[in-house]
Amino acid sequence: MKKFRVYVTYKPSVFDPQGDTITDAAKDLGYQTIQAIHVGKFFDIEVDDSEGTAAQTVEELAEKLLVNFNLEVYRYEQLGED
Repeated sequence: MKKFRVYVTYKPSVFDPQGDTITDAAKDLGYQTIQAIHVGKFFDIEVDDSEGTAAQTVEELAEKLLVNFNLEVYRYEQLGED
C-alpha cells in the first residue's frame, strides 16, 4: 500500500476571502511581517498498489472528484509505503 497527500488550493487569480480574513487577523495580532495567508485543503489517500498504478489512481481521483478546475489547482506527493 502507498500513501499519498493531495493538496488542493485556489488558483492565484481566485479571490480567497477566508485567507484575507486570516491575514488581517494575524496583522491585528501584531504579525506585521505577514503578507498573505492562503487557505487550502489536503487529502491523505492510501492506495493498494498491487497493480503498480497507485500514482495514476490518485491523479484520476483528484481530477474527477477532489478538484474544481474552475477555481482550484492541485499537486500531490507520495508519503510512503507499507
